[in-house]
Amino acid sequence: MNRAKIGIVDDEVGMRDALVALLTENHFDPVPMESSADFLVIRKSVDLDLVLIDLQLNGESGLELAMDIRSKGDLPIVMLSGHGDETDKIVGLEVGADDYLLKPFNPRELIARIRAVLRRYGKGASVPMASGENDQKLALGALVVDRINKIVSTTDGHEVPLTNAEYRLLDFFLDRPNEIIPRVDLLAEIGSDLTRYMDRTIDVLILRLRRKIEENPSKPVHLQTRRGQGYIFVTENSGLNH
Repeated sequence: MNRAKIGIVDDEVGMRDALVALLTENHFDPVPMESSADFLVIRKSVDLDLVLIDLQLNGESGLELAMDIRSKGDLPIVMLSGHGDETDKIVGLEVGADDYLLKPFNPRELIARIRAVLRRYGKGASVPMASGENDQKLALGALVVDRINKIVSTTDGHEVPLTNAEYRLLDFFLDRPNEIIPRVDLLAEIGSDLTRYMDRTIDVLILRLRRKIEENPSKPVHLQTRRGQGYIFVTENSGLNH
């Protein structure tokens, strides 16, 4: 199965290169372009599954390109913009963009948005699994953790959005199942200042992660507290399997 082809229309070479690297790492096939003219030429010979369009292209508008694409078909569009004007976002969505993300963006959030849009168009299956990927999928109650693509989703395929810190914390626990981890070790893992935010930082992250992965966050089955010692991720008899 071919990887999903993702067009990138951005006149900034550094951003194009970064997006190419990010998409490649996440098992997409990136197709970089500098302008609308490049897109019109490439589109004739390349069957794209989705296109990322920068709002402010050199000497032209990404919105106009999005409008042109939408007038001719149903190619999924995700707009990227370095401007925080809410009006730009509204206009972008009104002209037919499927999603809109402000620069600088969280790389994992962009990948999550791309996958979500592809799924809405019924193209989720066009994203292939990497070799050995099935071996790195863990069942966590009603959730599935894909440790290759760093994605947590429900069993019916809906992604559970985690921040970088939340996922890193989960990943850290998964590598140390049924082991009590002191706060100082968790803080070292997420790179926080050990002298200023020791208790509060971890407590807040743990609370947020519980809300996303536990059926009843107030009575966690997996991510449990050991008072005076730290936290433990309980997997025994919990349905967490390779």
